[in-house]
Amino acid sequence: MNTSVEQLKALADPTRLAIVQKLAQHNELCACNLLDDFAITQPTLSFHMKKLTTSGLVLARKDGIWIKYRLNTDAVKDLVETLSLTPESTTDGCSCSS
Repeated sequence: MNTSVEQLKALADPTRLAIVQKLAQHNELCACNLLDDFAITQPTLSFHMKKLTTSGLVLARKDGIWIKYRLNTDAVKDLVETLSLTPESTTDGCSCSS
């Protein structure tokens, strides 16, 4: 499936969107910080982070017993560019105006 579609599906969940917004404010966050900030269980956080890392929006690295997460800024930029396409730049051939 299209990467952009997977990323948008990942962001469609309010908790995952909030996690991405939180990561955008920090260089890197430990899973323990996210657990405290969102008052969710560890299995729930793992589920959400799996969706975000699989979509490519978030990068993870192991640090001792914890996993640290950061936003994949390149993936976010690509997604923004995809969403910023103007009708003239699409290839569907429609010249209709709304």
